[in-house]
Amino acid sequence: MRFQESAFILRKLLFIIVLIPVLGGLAWWYFREQPFPDYGPAYREYAYVSNGKSNTVSVIDLRTFELAKTIAVGAEPTGIAANSKKNEIYVVNTGSNNVSVIDAEKNAVVATIGVHGRPYFIDVSEDGKRAYVANSGSANVSVLDLEKRSVVSNVRVGASPGMARVSPDGASVVVSNRGDDTVSVIDAQQLTVRATLPVCQQPEDIVILPDSSKAFVACSGSSQVAAILLKKSPSAAIDSHAVSQTDSSLAANNDRVLALLDVGRTPVSLALKPDGGELMVCDYDSDSISIIETGNNEVGNSALIGQHPARGVVTLDNARLYVSNFGSNSVAVYDIDQGKRIATMPVGSHPDGLALSQSQQYLLVLDTQSGDVTVIQKRNPRQLEPTEYSLLTMIPVGVQPNAIVVKSFIVGNPAKQ
Repeated sequence: MRFQESAFILRKLLFIIVLIPVLGGLAWWYFREQPFPDYGPAYREYAYVSNGKSNTVSVIDLRTFELAKTIAVGAEPTGIAANSKKNEIYVVNTGSNNVSVIDAEKNAVVATIGVHGRPYFIDVSEDGKRAYVANSGSANVSVLDLEKRSVVSNVRVGASPGMARVSPDGASVVVSNRGDDTVSVIDAQQLTVRATLPVCQQPEDIVILPDSSKAFVACSGSSQVAAILLKKSPSAAIDSHAVSQTDSSLAANNDRVLALLDVGRTPVSLALKPDGGELMVCDYDSDSISIIETGNNEVGNSALIGQHPARGVVTLDNARLYVSNFGSNSVAVYDIDQGKRIATMPVGSHPDGLALSQSQQYLLVLDTQSGDVTVIQKRNPRQLEPTEYSLLTMIPVGVQPNAIVVKSFIVGNPAKQ
């Protein structure tokens, strides 16, 4: 009898041992729902993550969601950007005052460009020919020729510039000067400052409307966002959808501050809808987002979103906003049409930077303290499931990941981005 009982227990244990991996596999397929898309052998899609305390860039293969490579760069890498016309990635090294150029097909550093003191961010023009680096320690902006991989000019701006953002039409570069509460506007053709505008306290993050008519600058020190009208290039006309009738009455073709908009406490970052109609502001110390109507320069709504929201990103269909909540280790999903938060998902420790895959199906979250990237999948929910989102995986990267960018392309065809 004891022998039969022992045999029965042994069979149960063997059954469980065999069943667990099967169930695990089923769970993987259940939440993933379908195999990863097959774009063909020449398709590549990578996420690049700058690791500030490791002096490296982690390369994640978004076809398999595995760490593909770790690339050594300069000291204290921070800002990172992709070229839409070439298969290249640019990494700003704050500690070594230079920019590493990564060939995305080889995933190797192919050049290093020296800039000035303490750079943090980099922005690339839409034609892929130039990049702009704000050097916070030397009060200037380095202008890079990406074909020659050299500095063509260092333009003097205000004190402690935090960011330089180039307009979509390539005509203007807007620079936020944290040290003297001003914004410099650079003529991108002449490479000279054409306007210096006093704004609000501690300006930093910048977005520019798709038609290049306006810039918005977040001022964390005064809980405001500055709306700035940008000088038109000679062949440009102001889009009636982007500039209200009040603004269009300003017939003089000059850069100017249109309004200082009161938002929540400590606005740290801005996320613009791709259509340019609304701007989402992460109010770090109010645990909220503020929504600005860009046409009339008014704050239209605000909503609680989570503890210490740090970054936001809007989907290409203008429907969803994802926000990383740095203080609560979560990501919030805000439905823009419904005007409400519809989901909150746990992620790693102190989430900050965000990026979406080319398909918009996967959200990548930088967990700055735990040193990993959380991958969240958007899927079709089944019966009794509370949300259409699920955790797909977590990928270890380096120490203190700072920024992330996604690059997709067909090998030999750099145009796909």
